[in-house]
Amino acid sequence: MGSWAWGFITDFFTYETTKSVVVKSWSVGIINRIVQLLIIAYFVGWVFIHEKAYQEVDTGIESSVMTKVKGFGYHQNRVMDVADYVFPQQGAGVFCIMTKLIITENQFQGRCAETGEKFNCSTDEDCHMHYGSVLANGIITGVCLKVYNKTGQCEIEGWCPAENDNVKIKPMLDVNNFTIFIKNSIRFPLFNVTRGNFPTTMTSAEIRNCKFHPENNPFCPIFRVGDVLNYTGQSVEGLAAKGGEIGINIQWKCNLDLNIEKCVPQYSFTRLDKPFEKNAVSKGYNFRFAKYFKTENGTEYRTLHKAFAIRFDVMVTGNAGKFNTIPTLINLVAAFTSIGLGAVLCDVILLNFLKGADQYKAKKFEEVSEAQIEASLAQSPGSQLSLKRGMKSSYDSGALSLDTTDQTI
Repeated sequence: MGSWAWGFITDFFTYETTKSVVVKSWSVGIINRIVQLLIIAYFVGWVFIHEKAYQEVDTGIESSVMTKVKGFGYHQNRVMDVADYVFPQQGAGVFCIMTKLIITENQFQGRCAETGEKFNCSTDEDCHMHYGSVLANGIITGVCLKVYNKTGQCEIEGWCPAENDNVKIKPMLDVNNFTIFIKNSIRFPLFNVTRGNFPTTMTSAEIRNCKFHPENNPFCPIFRVGDVLNYTGQSVEGLAAKGGEIGINIQWKCNLDLNIEKCVPQYSFTRLDKPFEKNAVSKGYNFRFAKYFKTENGTEYRTLHKAFAIRFDVMVTGNAGKFNTIPTLINLVAAFTSIGLGAVLCDVILLNFLKGADQYKAKKFEEVSEAQIEASLAQSPGSQLSLKRGMKSSYDSGALSLDTTDQTI
């Protein structure tokens, strides 16, 4: 019983390794080293240096954006200030600067004629086809109203008089010189790191006098509207009449293994509605809002505004990375494992494409029958099997070497 246990222990604490066949071939050896070098270069250059796979990455960025617009402009013989042309007024990350307003004053609830050629009519039957239309300025009643000898218009029930948005109004081009102040604070919760989009050492005087420039002043939080549009390849003249949508992206890519002061924002600008730039349907950007009043007797009326505007979307993206042992070890193991792909490729070449493929197969794969096992057990311990001429045995690793005289490759 004791000898059996001792035999089990000695067998358990033994090391087994695969038999190696060393092939003396320039072509296969060069291919093997080139593949290994390419794999090493990929992991060192791309995985570790470029992608920083040795870091733990936090992509759950928390962000807050506050905006303010400044500037004055003329529109329809009126001076427009921030309260007139910015909507909404809360200073959020999405806001609009109105460039053109179509104003319909003194609208009361009642019945009146619709506007536009689409609702022209000669008889009431011509208006019945518009029942339930969502393109009208009110609910179609089915009555054709005729004024003197002019073409009739379908009657609506709603706010009257109906809006006429076909009037020609010159847009407010002073938007070009308006400025946008953006205050952005972010936090990476995994590392408890907080940052702001301009240096804390920047004084209020410096902020008031600076203008953002991607090279000369990349951390100034004041953006001139005309410059932002130029960065996207647009102009105020091209957007003011119909409106549009501009994206301001603040990207934070922080390597926390370096000084925290190197964690700074990068700004980029794009026109978000560019796919619809040349579309005849729903081109540009506009919306409506109303201001409500009451007469002395309590009757409600309103002033309707149809606004064409440039909409700005401030978007914040980013991630932060810091060295961590676990991803480093995982990628190191993946790198060492991938180096073995060179041996796999060389085996495919040796077994299928070279002249000595059959001989290599005979040396690499050895079939052992039960009779051979019994014969080897009958030999005295420590004996060695005879080696063919031209074959060399490595005493330290048990590798079997094939000389060029032993095979033709």
